Amino acid sequence: MTPTTLNPVAPKRSANLSINAELLQQAKQLNINLSQTLEQRLSEIIRQAQREQWLTENKDALEDYNRRIEVSGAFSDGLRRF
Repeated sequence: MTPTTLNPVAPKRSANLSINAELLQQAKQLNINLSQTLEQRLSEIIRQAQREQWLTENKDALEDYNRRIEVSGAFSDGLRRF
């Protein structure tokens, strides 16, 4: 799995993209930094996609673990005081 943290000192690269003209106008009027906003939201989307990918890739192992706990219990069951 690739890192999900954003490297704040990574070099910036130009990117061409299209955006709804009304959204762009409103963002400018509200002094919203488009680059910063895109980076933050894209980071969130990437983190969620990586989480979903990890869960999919590890689904069988997670199910096996949960079945084992249901049958045998957790290793600490005899040690807990609650």
